[in-house]
Amino acid sequence: MTDASYTTLPQWPNAYPASGGTATLKSLNEDFIVTELPLQWPSGEGEHIWLDVEKNGANTAFVAQQLAEAAGVQERDVGYAGLKDRWAITRQWFSIYFPKGETPDLTQLQHPEFKVLSQSRHVKKLRPGDLQGNRFRIVLRDVSGDRDAIEANLQAVASQGVPNYFGAQRFGFDGGNVEQGRAMLAREIRVRNPKKKGIYLSAVRSFVFNEVLALRIQQGLWGQSLTGDVMDEAGRPTGPLWGRGRVSTTEQAQALENGVAARHATLCDGMEHAGLDQDRRALVACPTEMSWDWPQADQLAITFSLPAGNYATSVLAEILHTTEPDRHTEAEIEPQAAE
Repeated sequence: MTDASYTTLPQWPNAYPASGGTATLKSLNEDFIVTELPLQWPSGEGEHIWLDVEKNGANTAFVAQQLAEAAGVQERDVGYAGLKDRWAITRQWFSIYFPKGETPDLTQLQHPEFKVLSQSRHVKKLRPGDLQGNRFRIVLRDVSGDRDAIEANLQAVASQGVPNYFGAQRFGFDGGNVEQGRAMLAREIRVRNPKKKGIYLSAVRSFVFNEVLALRIQQGLWGQSLTGDVMDEAGRPTGPLWGRGRVSTTEQAQALENGVAARHATLCDGMEHAGLDQDRRALVACPTEMSWDWPQADQLAITFSLPAGNYATSVLAEILHTTEPDRHTEAEIEPQAAE
């Protein structure tokens, strides 16, 4: 791939040898269950109504619209910590700014694709990134391949983690947000919509991070640190979220990151001038409380938790190759997250 075209995403390398296994993901909504782990619980008083919502086959933005309509408020008054998969059963928190008047009982709201499990008051609005992480229970169907090889990768993931790649959701349908971002930064197109601009910047920034991580794996550096690395609080090396200012790494790590930036100069120069500041993200994602079992010979059920901003698809990719039914091929676009 050259710096002139980003019409297709590369196949970024895995950390572990391929198991050769294959499976179907999200045959049914109940095959992908996600429970949000909030940063805090509602206090019981304040100007915002917090709602514990379970949705089934609906995307987060649609539920937010429905809640705004039911409460008689503007959609901008509804907050949530992050998007959750549409083709899944997911449980997450929403907030509604409702400072005056009689509090509506939204637990009585009837809708085929979601239900409000409980509601309470709190002092602040939920904003993107306001979560600890997510708990997943995933059932893979039509599993084929060498079970011993799949088990070996499961053990490796549980003990050593996975590459903390940004998932396909970040890049839009067929990765198209990266090319749109490049065209925007190269001033070939003008993007007036702030939300779209944020989505494209987020895709471009995530792409460069993935390229740095991929190069380290290609160079045999998975699970290793380089001279000059910047470490996170857990002592793991980090990669760049590009923006203004010099990268904070030095020596070997800085040379590697600057080499990737030089290959993608249009993206990196554009991000520096778009108002983004340099930041860091862990190169390793470590699922916690991970367990698995085989309900049937061709089914694998996996349970684990991930911190906010980490992707379950990155975990699955290191275990076996998954495909989804056609209705799931268009990824739900994420809003720009607080990376």
